[in-house]
Formats: sequence, structure tokens, C-alpha cells
Amino acid sequence: MLVDSHCHLEYKGLVEDQSEVLARARAAGVGAFLNISTRQSEWDQVVATAAREPDVFASVGIHPHEADAHQDLGRAALLEATRHPRVVAIGETGLDYFYDKSDREAQKSLFRMHIDVARETQLPLIIHTRDAEDDTHAILAEEMGKGSYPALIHCFTASADFAHKVLALGLTISLSGIVTFKNAKALQEVATIIPEDRLLVETDSPFLAPVPHRGRVCEPAYVADTAAFVADLRGTDVKQLTAQTTRNFFQLFSKARL
Repeated sequence: MLVDSHCHLEYKGLVEDQSEVLARARAAGVGAFLNISTRQSEWDQVVATAAREPDVFASVGIHPHEADAHQDLGRAALLEATRHPRVVAIGETGLDYFYDKSDREAQKSLFRMHIDVARETQLPLIIHTRDAEDDTHAILAEEMGKGSYPALIHCFTASADFAHKVLALGLTISLSGIVTFKNAKALQEVATIIPEDRLLVETDSPFLAPVPHRGRVCEPAYVADTAAFVADLRGTDVKQLTAQTTRNFFQLFSKARL
């Protein structure tokens, strides 16, 4: 069984035909999905899908692009949302200095608030970081010093140095279809150094369809292609990598139960 550890089932391209999208993924061997939220207005819908589909789990959080629009989001609101039995993670959250769609200080403040709730609940924190390696690591390390919390970098595209730093903090790294791209040589090298018990695979669908599906709307079924590519990179059997990443998912997201 494979797990798509990060997908956006409520986004355009998937939500219109969600039941068929899930059926195609299940036929491809995907047995669990983590449906990710990026803004508060999505929380109810993301959770409702998880409540309806027994193999779908939910996250609650605010993407850094949405930080400016959520500066009044109180810690209590996020904490309360995590109490739903189908919510197994917090995020996605983090820092994005590539697009800079929200004020950087607002991004940092919201990121720290998510970390604080993750520390209290011990629900894994799903982190988005782009062109913000130094600040992301500095915040993660400083906050880890206040008390540990589980976390992962999703859709990893950063440097090998950053990978080593976050692994040293105890984080997990998740690889998306980007690792299959021809111009992703540096990322492919990073994919070979991730400890086997700290590795996840994802689609980030409907974005970033892996080879050989580039140019199409990405679907959770395509996580099988990413897993096969990563297994080849790492010189391991795809069945072994599938079993290991599935085991890693349920160990990290310990609230998730099929």
C-alpha cells in the first residue's frame, strides 16, 4: 500500500471529480491520503471529506501565502480545529520568500503559532519553505529548543545543507513529483541521502505531476510513479520503498488510523 502524504483534494482539478480521483488512486495501490488545507475557509470542507472517506485524513493550517489574510487567527481557533478525530496534522505552514505574497513578519509569526500548537498537541507540522532556508531553519531550531514537536518538510526542493540541518532536528522529508524532473539533479542527490525511516512521498496534487504525466493535472494516483523513481534512485526495490514510506507515514502521523 502507498500513501499520498500531501494532496489538495478540494482544489480545482480534483474536487470536481473527487470520487473518481480517489477511485483511480486506490486502483493504483494508494491506500491512504492526507488532504491538506491552506486557509481557514477550507477547514470544514477538508475535514468533511476525511469524515466521509475512511482512507482520507485531514490537516488544518494556514499557508504562508495566506498569512496576511489570517493575522487575526487566534491560537485557540487552530487548537480547537485539531481536536476533530480525522485531523491528524497541522499545516501546511511555513515561509515563502519566492512569491512574497504575504508580509514576511506575518509569515514568521503565524509559523511560530503553528509550531506552538504542534508542540502542545504533538500533531506533526507540515512545513512549506521556498527561498527561505535560513529563516526556516532558525525558527525550527529556536522553537525546538523550547520543546520538541514532530514535523516534516513537504515537497522538498531545498539544498543538501538544509536537508542535513532539518534531519539533525529530527524532521522527516517528503518528496514530490519534482524529483522526477530532468532538471532536478541536485534534488535527486538529496533523495539518496535521506534516512529510510525519515522519507515520505507525495503528489501535492493537483500540482507538480511527475514524469511521465507532466503537463497534466496531477492526481494522487501518480504518487506511484514518484515512489518508483525514488526507489530506483536509491537502488532499492519499489515494494520495499512503498512499505517503508507507508510505515513512516503511520509512525509520524500517529493519530491516523485506517
